[in-house]
Amino acid sequence: MTNHPTVSPAASRALEALAAAPAAALRETLLEICSSPRWAEAVAAARPWPDRASLLAANAAAMASLGTADLADAMAGHARIGTPKAGDAVSEREQAGIRGADAALLDELHEANAAYEAKFGHVFLICATGRTAATMLAALRERHPHDAATEAEIVRGELRKINDIRINRLLDEA
Repeated sequence: MTNHPTVSPAASRALEALAAAPAAALRETLLEICSSPRWAEAVAAARPWPDRASLLAANAAAMASLGTADLADAMAGHARIGTPKAGDAVSEREQAGIRGADAALLDELHEANAAYEAKFGHVFLICATGRTAATMLAALRERHPHDAATEAEIVRGELRKINDIRINRLLDEA
């Protein structure tokens, strides 16, 4: 999902426009993808990106370089799983898998989120695109026993996946 073998002319133009954007406008756009200022700075510093793969590689490199505080900044831009931000089309689209879930399942998800947050001090973060409420709950329960260091690396990977999806959408919807 992170790489598109054929690149449309519109996506190429979007990539060129993004690479040529003034620093402030680029920063604003990148912060909509990921709320970590350090991530946005690292991705911007990698421009120009000759192709989609280069921009996605910049995302991966930037994610790999984030420290604990930077990961916290990145997570701050995400809604709690099972509770998309009202009126936020991105949050609602990414968590579409909870639509139609029964109340008991949503209650279990809420309780598991609370236990996770109490243990790790932050929201449970997962690339929710394409996942149902039940699969997100299963993943949450599977990850809860992890130690903080293991979980931080999983979160880093999930954030990278989310950013890849958002970057691809930005280029494809241009």
